[in-house]
Amino acid sequence: MISRRNALIGVGALTLSGCDAVTRSPTVRKILTLGEKATLTSQRLVTDRNALAPEFTRADLSPRFRVNGNSTATSAEYLAHAANGFTDWKLEIGGKVARPFSLSLAQLRAAPQRTQITRQDCVEGWSAIGEWTGVPLGLILRQAQVLASAQYIVFHCADDFSGVPYYESIDMIDALHPQTILAHTMNGQPLPIGHGAPIRLRVERALGYKQAKFVMRIEAVESLAGIHGGGGGFWEDRSDYQWFAGI
Repeated sequence: MISRRNALIGVGALTLSGCDAVTRSPTVRKILTLGEKATLTSQRLVTDRNALAPEFTRADLSPRFRVNGNSTATSAEYLAHAANGFTDWKLEIGGKVARPFSLSLAQLRAAPQRTQITRQDCVEGWSAIGEWTGVPLGLILRQAQVLASAQYIVFHCADDFSGVPYYESIDMIDALHPQTILAHTMNGQPLPIGHGAPIRLRVERALGYKQAKFVMRIEAVESLAGIHGGGGGFWEDRSDYQWFAGI
């Protein structure tokens, strides 16, 4: 079976300047949309979306793991947190939950952890294997007591593009997947700023642009319609990336 990633790589008209850029060609947009619809149908109706992504060993770690997207966030608030090692930073969890709350980085590190060595695949065509340690997102959502009406989880981030904050979203199937974690550690070291410190999303069965960095707030919502442009993510709203990026 031809995967969506291979189909994207095989589109010769793509001219990508990075993992978070796509061509503006109307022809390629149409091809991407058709591929998205086919993949969404097959993965939702045929494949097991709870299946695990492949995991590797430390011997497989890539010597270089590219920084995709922004290399830092530039707001005064974020820079202040970075300057003091994120000791005063807190992750906010809210929206359609019975118990909104916040967690410090120390509390996230003290919570039950999962470590996984996985491969990130980018629509640009490159891949890299890294080791990630963090808190399973499902654990946090259960603690927040997500309401039955919630269908999506939105990640609001500290970085921005031309003043527009970065954001991404996943559905509850991916949110509760055992390999979906909020990672604070990469390759045994505190997550570097270039890779999204203090925490980034790892949703291992999705393409690279779904791996939101610099996560500041998590929001459970019934619909994506009221979130910025309604497409479910920054690049989905602005550059015709498709919302479902399963691989």
